[in-house]
Amino acid sequence: MVYIRAKKVKSDQYLYLVRSVWDSKKSTSKQEIVKYLGKASEVVKDDIPLDYRKDPKVLSVLASFNPKDIKKREDASKKSKKQLYKKLTDGNIQDSIKIYEEYEKLFNTADFFDKILKPVMYQVGEDWASNKISVATEHVASNIALTLVKIIMDRVKGSENKKKILICVPLGEEHHLGCDVLETYLTIKGYKVYNIGTSIPTESILTFIENDKPNLVLISITLEDNLLAAQRLIKKIKGEFEIPILVGGRAVQSEKIPKFDAQVVSDINLEEIPKIIRKVK
Repeated sequence: MVYIRAKKVKSDQYLYLVRSVWDSKKSTSKQEIVKYLGKASEVVKDDIPLDYRKDPKVLSVLASFNPKDIKKREDASKKSKKQLYKKLTDGNIQDSIKIYEEYEKLFNTADFFDKILKPVMYQVGEDWASNKISVATEHVASNIALTLVKIIMDRVKGSENKKKILICVPLGEEHHLGCDVLETYLTIKGYKVYNIGTSIPTESILTFIENDKPNLVLISITLEDNLLAAQRLIKKIKGEFEIPILVGGRAVQSEKIPKFDAQVVSDINLEEIPKIIRKVK
């Protein structure tokens, strides 16, 4: 059984999707958080994991929190995603920037990454895989998206007074938009970020860790074919350094995910990542 739980912090309500789990040892049920959803007035149906998105009780509770604001957000998100898809595949960076600026006036940068850019790029990838768009169009969209993230990065500033974080991908992984988005958001939050967003030899990553001594490693995996390469990378890092590792990306949502000697971060909002980082020791 899943349901939405609300928690009030000061004057704002925050929502969590939770489920009841039976504890046979204590003969009682306990709550287990499935996903942190965010501020109540900003949560929409797309924030609910697919497995529970059609649950009438969940949708009913969701609609009870500021339904006018939710409808406004859903309409804005739907419009922005449709517009951004067209501008990215057309190679139009200027109009892509305008879409970001208009959306950011209503919401925030983290929401733009989570609710607009990420699903649009997933759609681009799916349309390429099903031959709805050409590989050339997919490359154009990806490059414009990367440029957009860099422009947003240049506009935001954060004081570097927190942990040093290394972001990288396993050998063979060529998709690094997720790394660039993470770099931008974590920089906004004041972290010192080293983004090795392209596929490089594992030994080079180990040398970087030894020389620059980050406090945490974030590994991004987009394609399922690279899951085992990520597993090998994590094993190499753990064999030489006592450093916490988080692993995320679209591939870790797969049913084929192997066992990692690292904390898997799957299907969460960007706003949750700093909270996870703060808990890591």
